[in-house]
Amino acid sequence: MVRTERIAPQLVRVHLGGDAFAGFVDEADAVKLSQTDKYVKFLFAKPGSGLEPPYDLDALRETLGRDELPVRRTYTVRSVDHDARTIAVDFVVHGDEGLAGPWAAKAQPGDRVALSGPGGGYAPADGDVTYLYVADDSAIPALAAALEALPHDARGIALIEVADTQSEVGLAAPAGVQMVWLHRDGAAAAGGTAPYGALLVDAVRRLERPAGAVDVFAHGEREAIKRIGAILNEEWGIPRQEMSLSAYWADGRSEDAFQSEKRTPIGQIFTD
Repeated sequence: MVRTERIAPQLVRVHLGGDAFAGFVDEADAVKLSQTDKYVKFLFAKPGSGLEPPYDLDALRETLGRDELPVRRTYTVRSVDHDARTIAVDFVVHGDEGLAGPWAAKAQPGDRVALSGPGGGYAPADGDVTYLYVADDSAIPALAAALEALPHDARGIALIEVADTQSEVGLAAPAGVQMVWLHRDGAAAAGGTAPYGALLVDAVRRLERPAGAVDVFAHGEREAIKRIGAILNEEWGIPRQEMSLSAYWADGRSEDAFQSEKRTPIGQIFTD
């Protein structure tokens, strides 16, 4: 780890580099890292385990139980600095919750971390389309990369849900893409804080379907993405396979429970 910076109250940017890291920014990997929704997979050991990266998972499986092994977490590569031979990864931090966030909040230059990749996912559709981007706090890094990849004459709307105005971050977008920030704090009908994702679902429901093709990128809390996917599929008529829908977490679930549920019906965006 080279350095960290606080991007917003809930976001810490970690810059990763070093001699052992050169493979991530050499010519071959640079092609993969040029994809829009690019990501790497980290391995984090649980606090108090005494395990230090790099990890030999095959050897560890012979001596440790499943719950004692390092766990894998997927994160978006926010940017690549080919001159400095580093990549930047943004982590959502909620105090001491989870493994990745607390690690990022406390990381110091010289700290080691185990990761694999890179891989790639979504890229904006070409042609005469309207872009609909939907994200909560957890998906801001992926959203930022997607916005930056849009053509200069792109048109559409980006709906972003965060806690409050202080949680907003600077995002670069074409002039034709409307940026709408939704704030949970104080947004509930009776005062207080709105449930995660509720503002995004309501905002999507109030939209009128644009004429023609719509390119959808909706990432965030699982139940919210399920409801948004249903609106866009059943009411707007957008085929499931033509949308980039992804659940990054689930309200009320630990990260381990969320990951294990991905293999069950409750963990699927579409269950039928």
